Amino acid sequence: MDGLLIRVGADLSRGGGSWNGPIDGQSRRFVYVAIPEAAPLYAGMEKRFSELQPALSRFGVDLPGAFLSLHMHLDPDFNHLTYGDQGERAIQLNKNLSQGDFIVFYAGLADVRTKGRLVYAIIGLFVVEGMLLATDVPPKDRDINAHSRRVLKAGATDVILRARPGVSGRLARCIPIGEYRERAYRVRRDVLAAWGGLSVKDGYLQRSARLPRFLDSRRFLKWFEAQEPVLLRSNNEDISA
Repeated sequence: MDGLLIRVGADLSRGGGSWNGPIDGQSRRFVYVAIPEAAPLYAGMEKRFSELQPALSRFGVDLPGAFLSLHMHLDPDFNHLTYGDQGERAIQLNKNLSQGDFIVFYAGLADVRTKGRLVYAIIGLFVVEGMLLATDVPPKDRDINAHSRRVLKAGATDVILRARPGVSGRLARCIPIGEYRERAYRVRRDVLAAWGGLSVKDGYLQRSARLPRFLDSRRFLKWFEAQEPVLLRSNNEDISA
């Protein structure tokens, strides 16, 4: 069994929208905010950032004005239990994962209770059911993922991973894993030890073409289950209750 750790969601990088989605550091509730979409989409497949405003309002947060005219690259798509990628990362997904393996998603989130504090946390997990090329998705099913919503060129090698229902989804409450040390955000040392380590030096957390791999996948899953995770088939739940 193999597992990969993948950073997702809006962040302070240019490609990430220069903004972080919010988290309540006390309850660990959060809003999943995707990165902006940079490619042309099939008509009617657009996912607008403005759709997030009701969820953000519950955290006392408004979308930056620049986001209001943008579309989301909604990936992973927890509603459809899919994750897509391209280039080197797509190659790694195909090479390293098969049915029954897993992906762990984490994001950098802005704590609404402590201004300026970033929380690096696990926001979801997918158990692999299968993979296919985005160009092989039938037109009637294109809305399952950000990569199949794109108007792709002939020969595009974007892949879409389908996750297994019932054991995959977005976390109702995220699981903080990061800290700032040695001039970078990294997985906390106690968490790294509990996981059995990662393939990146000292738990370095970043977007990268080389996806970090869990050195002891079964040990990670045992730790994950001990956190009593609640997985939802939803990009953003109604937390008003």
